[in-house]
Amino acid sequence: MRLLHTSDWHLGRSFHRVNLLGAQAAFVDHLVETVREHEVDAVLVAGDVYDRAVPPLPAVELYDRALHRLADLGVPTVMISGNHDSARRLGVGARLIGRAGIHLRTDPEGCADPVVLADAHGEVALYGLPYLEPALVKDRFGAGRVSHEAVLGAAMDLVRADLAARAPGTRSVVLAHAFVTGGQASDSERDIAVGGVEAVPAAVFEGVDYAALGHLHGCQTINERVRYSGSPLAYSFSEADHRKTMWLIDLGPAGEITAERIDTPVPRPLARLRGRLDALLEEDAYAAYEHSWIEATLTDPVRPEDPMARLAARFPHTLSLAFDPEGRPETGAASYAQRLKGRSDQEIAEDFVAHVRGGGAADEAERAVLQDAFEDVRADDTRQETRR
Repeated sequence: MRLLHTSDWHLGRSFHRVNLLGAQAAFVDHLVETVREHEVDAVLVAGDVYDRAVPPLPAVELYDRALHRLADLGVPTVMISGNHDSARRLGVGARLIGRAGIHLRTDPEGCADPVVLADAHGEVALYGLPYLEPALVKDRFGAGRVSHEAVLGAAMDLVRADLAARAPGTRSVVLAHAFVTGGQASDSERDIAVGGVEAVPAAVFEGVDYAALGHLHGCQTINERVRYSGSPLAYSFSEADHRKTMWLIDLGPAGEITAERIDTPVPRPLARLRGRLDALLEEDAYAAYEHSWIEATLTDPVRPEDPMARLAARFPHTLSLAFDPEGRPETGAASYAQRLKGRSDQEIAEDFVAHVRGGGAADEAERAVLQDAFEDVRADDTRQETRR
């Protein structure tokens, strides 16, 4: 069975104020053509279809067109909600839409209710695990503790139990939206850490033939059977070196995996340039980037006059400008953004406790209180988004 694995469309998202709807529409065209050209048997969309819970109308219209075009091909599509989606909104009409071969899995209760397809070698069960917010689903799954590993592990126990009750030789695929240990993050993903921990081990997915993951925006292989497709477009300059692709997965008669990367259209390449302004404007080495979206970091000892306008004369698609003067004395001070980079909300709050005490770190009980507070806020935010 041939599967096309994609995720993280983020319909409605812009790139440094550049509207990407046209590029996202081009991706949908490419997706449909890939399905047709490669004779795909099923399309897998592993979450973050939209960029936010209440997407703009043009993004909804593009999504609607995509669903109609996939349904017209007669190729089943399995789609889950991600942490950016409103699961309730995305799942509206799921049963009705399912009659057209578009199978939306947005309710945690349906984790062990697969879409069952068949080929010449037997049945394939496709399980859709929507993004599972630990604080909201822990009790429902009897997970025991509030963590991504606990709730995803509990969901996978249900999947394995259902699979065990099926005919011997039934092959299996799971769609999930999570941060799996070993994955490489980029700057454009929303933090999903709970209690300072966001990653789950790949071993959670043991027992299934293929895990089609979403959430991380770089295409990557955790192991042969656990992969991220990545986002079809770049959504931050940290993705400048990414090769944006989808996975074309051939699932063999005994569950063996063959994987091929299918490139997605690039609306405009990204480049991160660093150096003195005169060098960027004059040196031939930078000519190749004149039509790229540019993030420029100027290292001039003294800030040049009107740098953005001068950069735009050579690089008309400059979107981001920063300054890091060379020769600046090391003061030991870092910017606010630098001090916070890579730190979770929990860690920042614990640092604040230590600061106001003059050095006394938060103890275990205080850390637990902070963790409970952040989990309550996260759960409440999720509830509020579904009500908007």
